[in-house]
Amino acid sequence: MDREAALKVFESLGSSLRMDVFCLLVQAGDDGRVAGEIAEVLEIPATNLSFHLKAMLAASLVTVRQEGRFLRYRANVPHMLRVLAFVMENCAKAEAGEGACVRPRQRGAGAAPKEPAAPLDASAA
Repeated sequence: MDREAALKVFESLGSSLRMDVFCLLVQAGDDGRVAGEIAEVLEIPATNLSFHLKAMLAASLVTVRQEGRFLRYRANVPHMLRVLAFVMENCAKAEAGEGACVRPRQRGAGAAPKEPAAPLDASAA
């Protein structure tokens, strides 16, 4: 597992609809659900769902298998567990200044914060 793969997962789950799809597929277990069932349960157009499932496939959040003329989707739970393990391991290492988690940079001692840019005054032009 690397940082980029973990970030893809979290970016993908940043969408409320994708989180709903993932939860629905986790609940379905090994049986998964065909795309039409997912669209029906979540009350969204199939074209909209297709866009989101494509993004979830790119993040390896779901797997898909062709069954006749249907596509059956399943939550990729092992991948999600690897992502969570990666995050937990690297968060612990970050405390020691190691790992893939980046801590915010600290300003140098005594450094003054930057002043925000003054708003443009249209009347001054």
